[in-house]
Amino acid sequence: MPAVPPAPAPAPSVPLVRTGSPLPPAPPVAAHAAALPASPPRPVPQPLTLSADHAYAARLTTAGTAGGPAWFAERWTLDGPEPYAVPLPLDQPEEPEADVVPLADGRVLIRRRVDADRHTFSLLYPTGPGTGELLLGALDCADLALLPPSPDGASVLALLPGARSTAVWLVAGGGFGPEHVADVPGRCSGGVWLDREGRLLALDRQLPGGGPVKAVVLDLERGGEVTPLLQIAPESNDRLLTADADSGLLLVRSDAPGHDRLGWGVLGSCLPVRFPECLRAADATVTPFAVQPGQMLMPESCAVALRIDGASDSWVGLWRPAGRRLHQFAAPDGWAAGSGFWTREGVLHLPYAQEGAPCAVALLEAPADEPRRAAVPGTGASGSTPAFGMCKPVPLGQAPLTGRTAPG
Repeated sequence: MPAVPPAPAPAPSVPLVRTGSPLPPAPPVAAHAAALPASPPRPVPQPLTLSADHAYAARLTTAGTAGGPAWFAERWTLDGPEPYAVPLPLDQPEEPEADVVPLADGRVLIRRRVDADRHTFSLLYPTGPGTGELLLGALDCADLALLPPSPDGASVLALLPGARSTAVWLVAGGGFGPEHVADVPGRCSGGVWLDREGRLLALDRQLPGGGPVKAVVLDLERGGEVTPLLQIAPESNDRLLTADADSGLLLVRSDAPGHDRLGWGVLGSCLPVRFPECLRAADATVTPFAVQPGQMLMPESCAVALRIDGASDSWVGLWRPAGRRLHQFAAPDGWAAGSGFWTREGVLHLPYAQEGAPCAVALLEAPADEPRRAAVPGTGASGSTPAFGMCKPVPLGQAPLTGRTAPG
């Protein structure tokens, strides 16, 4: 499993810009390519989805046939000494827009659109020389979005938007095919799990009739009860991007500062959401995709992996809230951009596929951040670390945007 090389000059890492000026331009595409061994051109890899325990991954891939490319599901095993792929073809090729989600037992859920208003669900699994298929049922609807697998590893939910509400269905893990779970007023998207039990699901919701998008929490054990999660400003769009159940670290995107910014907060904290300048890229989009687990009650020490999308390339950013520094690295050629996971020890696993390595994982260790400077009498607030006084925790949605003593 090769290590990922750092991105070359001029910007292997970018310090925090306290003046509010934009970050320097990201390294050009050619610079990233030069940092990696050359490989023959290949099709852009399909999105890779991970199981809840990161033991498996799945994607759709192609094989050349006399009639052209034929799509089929492929499962990756990632928890052994070496990753390997198992093809899961059936008699008929899959449509390229089908969705696949791996479960913790190694089976792969596949969603297929069979006509304009009908979706079917099956579980695929290797059996002898072929592929087994267990039909789960179907749903009649125009639009459907699968959510990340539940933390229990066996369940998958789907969102079915309607005219005034969004239906939540259990499409894998039930006893009798697809099961209706809840109806949430408004149009919902996203989907982030907040706990290890698969009870609390955060959704981004816009109420009927329009208005701002706000993250809410759906409690699956209390009859689908919905409560607010993010309320940074009354008219701001506040979306939850990812969360860590161990530390409570939340990564959000909000236009409360005046335009869309990436910010962080802590579930149940009395401190406001902070919007670090180092995560503000002028010519790129920065999106978190993995948070280091196991940092109990230490959200500021969690390493966060970010996908950085430039005009024609994607690379990897690593950041900690306490470090206030964005480290940038070239991604391996063939990286399934936006996929990866951390170990508790702070090693990022990046799955990729390229010529000569059809199923591989590159390892990237989170770099150490420079220690913060101690506050010096007479300096401004922007050069000091605010004191974290004792206060009663309140829901993140009630944390004010204003009144901060220092930028985060």
